[in-house]
Formats: sequence, C-alpha cells, structure tokens
Amino acid sequence: MKRRVIAAVAVAMSLGLTATACGGDDGDDGGKATDGKGKTLTVWIMEGTNPDARPFFKEAGEAFEKKTGAKIKVEYQQWATAQKKFTTAIEGGEDQVPDVAEVGTTWVPQFAETDALVDVTDEVKKSRLDDDLVEGLKDAGTLDGKQYGMPWYAGVRSLVYRKDLFAKHDIKPPTTWQELRTAAKTLKEKEPNLVAFPVAGGAEMFAAPFVWGAGGELATESGGSWKSGINSPEAVKGIEFYTDLATKDKVSPAKVSTWTEKEVGEAWNKSEIGMSIGGNWTPKAIVDKNPSLKGKLGAVPLPGRNGGMSKSFLGGSYLSTFDTDKKELAWEFVKMLTTGEFAAKWAEQTNYFPGQNSELEKIAAKKDPLVEPFAKQMLEAGATVPKTKAYGEIQASKVIPRMVQSILTGKASVQEAADKAADDMDAIFAKDK
Repeated sequence: MKRRVIAAVAVAMSLGLTATACGGDDGDDGGKATDGKGKTLTVWIMEGTNPDARPFFKEAGEAFEKKTGAKIKVEYQQWATAQKKFTTAIEGGEDQVPDVAEVGTTWVPQFAETDALVDVTDEVKKSRLDDDLVEGLKDAGTLDGKQYGMPWYAGVRSLVYRKDLFAKHDIKPPTTWQELRTAAKTLKEKEPNLVAFPVAGGAEMFAAPFVWGAGGELATESGGSWKSGINSPEAVKGIEFYTDLATKDKVSPAKVSTWTEKEVGEAWNKSEIGMSIGGNWTPKAIVDKNPSLKGKLGAVPLPGRNGGMSKSFLGGSYLSTFDTDKKELAWEFVKMLTTGEFAAKWAEQTNYFPGQNSELEKIAAKKDPLVEPFAKQMLEAGATVPKTKAYGEIQASKVIPRMVQSILTGKASVQEAADKAADDMDAIFAKDK
C-alpha cells in the first residue's frame, strides 16, 4: 500500500474508526420516506466550501423532491457573519431559523444549549449509522450523550505553496519557523508582486497554530471553569512570531490585516499568493477557479517551531436540524446528504475528508499527491478549540481576530493585545458559569 494511502487510513485508525458500512446506500433504515408534498425546506449552507455548490444542491434537491415530494431552498451564508446570524435567528424563534443548516463543530455546544437543535441520537441509531461515523467528528457534535446532527465533512489546515516558484528560486518547503520566515522573505524579494505569506488578521485559525506551536493554549479548563491562556508567555511568543512576519519582515502587506480566509482564497484565485496556510480543500478550490495553477501547488504540514509540526485546528461541519414543524422531513434531507452517493460526491468536489468511515476509506485509496500532507497533519498534529458554548461567543465576538488586527495596525503591542484578548475571553467564560 502506498504511503499516502497508509497515511489517510491512519487518520481513521487514530480516531478509533471502524470500517463498518451503514445499511443501504443512503443510510435508510428501511422506513417509508416522509411525505413532503407541497412543503419547502429552508437550508443554510456556508459559502466557499465548494467552489460552486449550486450544481450539487440542484442535483440533491431534485433527488430529494423525487423521494419525498418536498422542495429545498438553499440560502448561502458567509462564515464570517453566520454565527451572529444564527444567534439572532434563534432568539427570534421558530419562524426565523432554517429547517436544516450547516453548523461548524465549534458552534454545536452554543446552539444545542439553547434547545434550538434537534437531538437525533435515536434516529442515527435506527438508521444504523452510528458505527460508521468518524468518531472525532461524532464526539464534536455530542453533548451529554445527545447527538445534534450528522457529521458532514472534516478538514485540517496545513501549508500550501507555489511549487513552481519554490523550484525556480531554490526554496525548500519549510520544516521550522525560521525556514518559514526565510522562505517568505525570499519570495518577497524574488516575487515582489505577490503576497509572500498572508498574515490574515481576520482568520482566527491562521493565528492559532502559532499559539499551539509555541506551547501555548487558547484556554485551559480546571474544575469545570475555563480561563484564557492567550496571554501566557508561550502564547505571546507564538503570536509575536506570526505578527512579526507582517510588521517586521513585511512579507504581508497592510491590506491583508483585515483579510479573512475567504479573501486569502480569492487572492490565490488571482495568482497573488506565494505561500499561505490553507485547508485540505484549498488546492482543489484554487485550481477550480484558476486552472493555470494546476500542477503548480504543493503542500506540507505546518512546521513546528524547531521542527516537527505545529498543531492545527481539526474540525468540520455538521448538518443539523432545527426545531421547526418540518424537523422529520429535515432529518430525511440531512441523512441523504451525509451518507452514500451525495456524501461521496461532496467529498470529491470539495476535497474534504468525509464524515463516514466507509467513505474515508475510499478517499484513502486514491493517489492524490496533495492528500498526504493534510492526512499527516490530521493524524499527528490536530487540535481543537475549547468545547464549551462560551467559546462560540468568543468566536462570534472575534476576540482573536481583533487581537491580531490591533497588533498589525500598531494600535497595541503583542503583550497589550494579548492581555486585552485574555480579559475579553475571561469575561465571556465568567458569564457561562
């Protein structure tokens, strides 16, 4: 078996996965499909996961209508603003929330504790799906033994770079932070029209690896209480390295200080990036939008400070049903999208890891040269954010992006910004007690 296949299979093994396939090709428990004639499901999906998700949902919608008689209405949301939109909708009641929505795994605790999400534990068991779910993803959406939706896909971020430019300028893929800095500085010198390495102020998960890589933590838990760790000496050291790339080394121009991950992707699509943090979905998304970069991209795990790997956020999305009068019909749609044919198509189109063991094994059997680095990252250096609804509020409040942006714009020193972020985080944690 090839190394990349071994690596991807090892991801499954590391998460305690089994190869049990679900019953039937769509996870159906043998029951009659819910009658949805004359009904329409409102579905919220995050924009940007699939470069063009509309053909996928057109096909899925037609299949669902044929099966149940119901139509679907997809409304696309931006990751940067979706969490606040969800919160507002939940506060507004049943008429404001969608019937089905893509929910980031870090949001599940926050939304579940409001009783907005439907507990589908029994439905998952009845459909014989529970033994085929990626354990790490299943756990992310399970609180107090109750599962709030179905794992849809998983991803992890590593380092994506222009393989052709690295070869042209004799740059080696970095294996340490210093090598990362040197590579970025060389790119800036040799390719001055490119953003050598974007220090994206609006992308929380670009900054987190440097906190973890320096030995810091976003927050720590003790006795059921959470406390920020973002201003510890270790965390500050990592934040300083990351922001120094922009403020001192100038490998990231001022315009990038407000960029989110979406803007970084858009710059890749215009061939304006030399190297950046990116997800296992990123290379395919770039090439789909910019075919001229086909064969010119490479990937390596995020380098550790002095070698090895820095941890990177491992997470994904659930498809969850909200507590509306169409929740049974909504579950039918969730089940269709997260199992069998449509789960496989989504994984293929997005280059994400699927939420089912059986589908993950199929991905592992492919010989994609851009899969192995991400599989290795997921296997050996995946991390997650604090599993508490308070962290959802911290993310919605953009505490870490505001911290990074205040440093990049010169409004605060690294320590001052980290101390402010820690105070903000602790205030939110205190409200959750």
